[in-house]
Amino acid sequence: MKEAIAFFGDVIGCDFIYSGGSMKDDNGTFMQDKMNIHPRANMKEVVFMRCGNGSNIELFDFEAPDQKRVYPRNSDIGGYHLCFYVENIEAAADYLTGKGVKVFDRPELEKQGPGAGESWVYFEAPWGLQMELISYPDGKAYERDAPKLLWKPAR
Repeated sequence: MKEAIAFFGDVIGCDFIYSGGSMKDDNGTFMQDKMNIHPRANMKEVVFMRCGNGSNIELFDFEAPDQKRVYPRNSDIGGYHLCFYVENIEAAADYLTGKGVKVFDRPELEKQGPGAGESWVYFEAPWGLQMELISYPDGKAYERDAPKLLWKPAR
């Protein structure tokens, strides 16, 4: 948990808001009923962080008898990642690299299709969670005639 708080705070720039207590049920099925996890799972801590003017991040520290210790890849069923919008993707990728973060290749610029104008690059948190940076400061091709637009911090 300390590593995750430091990464999201020091590298990503999120603000620590508060840490909640633990949650477990030593005898019943609360954890299974409420979260679809092992009934003896122990949520040791939950931390709330705010990322700029966008999302809040909840970090959970769980222990469970059936806990898996391998993150799914994005291509796996149930795979996931976090994505952060940035104005200057080249500078953001260089910043991450300078902080010792594993960045996968260089930013990719979409040149065709509805996403033309978008740049993206994946990176990895120290514990293995994949994340993405995305940028489309001049918009995407689909926006020219779309009735509804994707959220963007500048709007």
